[in-house]
Amino acid sequence: MAQQLELGLDTFGDVTNGADGQPLPIAQVIRNVVEEAVLADEVGIDFFGVGEHHRADFSVSAPDVVLSAIAGRTSRIRLGSAVTVLSSDDPIRVFQRFATLDAVSAGRAEVILGRGSFTESFPLFGYDLDQYEVLFEEKLDLFVALLAQQPVTWSGTTRPPLQGMRVYPTVEKPPLKAWIGVGGTPQSVVRAAHYRLPMMLAIIGGDPRRFGPHVDLYRRANEKMGHPQLPIGMHSPGYVAETDEQARAELWPDYKIMRDRIGAERGWGPMGRAEFEHEADNGSLYVGSPETVARKIAAAVKALGVSRFDLKYSAGPLAHDKLMRCIELYGRKVAPLVRDMLA
Repeated sequence: MAQQLELGLDTFGDVTNGADGQPLPIAQVIRNVVEEAVLADEVGIDFFGVGEHHRADFSVSAPDVVLSAIAGRTSRIRLGSAVTVLSSDDPIRVFQRFATLDAVSAGRAEVILGRGSFTESFPLFGYDLDQYEVLFEEKLDLFVALLAQQPVTWSGTTRPPLQGMRVYPTVEKPPLKAWIGVGGTPQSVVRAAHYRLPMMLAIIGGDPRRFGPHVDLYRRANEKMGHPQLPIGMHSPGYVAETDEQARAELWPDYKIMRDRIGAERGWGPMGRAEFEHEADNGSLYVGSPETVARKIAAAVKALGVSRFDLKYSAGPLAHDKLMRCIELYGRKVAPLVRDMLA
């Protein structure tokens, strides 16, 4: 690979259960996310991402605020969103917030831009879902213009035009690192190449090798457009415990709760144990002992040639103490094993 593999973690701030088996207050969940990130920094993980959601089962609607709190208690780990729902936000405010995060973290900020996998933010902020495509296209176009940190002249159909406007604060060591989150459509892949942005693949089910054509398309598109080859990352769910049996036993009930809750909204049937086991054995669920998870990550990284792997370690009500142990094992055992396997 052209560059050293980065290993990251991300979370949606899933509302977890406390010792009494009841959901924790959202405020406590947010504080726990901060503690999880502090531990991730201590055990040598490269990146910590926080998702944006606007619903009762996820605690974080303002990732940049949570990340700023994390920045004040960490010194090394890179900090970013996973993802920022650009379609229902203001690109100028997104840039300003992450430029501010970059300042308080001394240059450690990243933003992963996407449309998100939920649509609650559209009615919440007064956007029409019929404009789903045009909102993302135009707002991404404006955001990319801001990365140059020059006076911006821009016009579109979703907001008033800008004429020679400067946006502050600027990034101390530009450019602000921005990725495009891609769920799998060829159009999204080509869009990432068009804007010269690294691509983060959201691979949440099935054999990760099925994304090989998207990786090839991205590289071909960059080459055809005369762009340098940019980083490619992948994000997938998983959980690490001391043994394979323990990891699966601990993750299964809470993963099913999360999967069935979301599935009910989307017309999917309930998840059975056989489906869970199949994803763990052959799909994009990275669950098991450090050795098992490391082997599976190394295989996916080799197959796709990515330069970053982010593990989505939270899963529905799965408790904070288990998440903390997962983070420790991921940083202290999984990461060194993966790097040894790929050396």
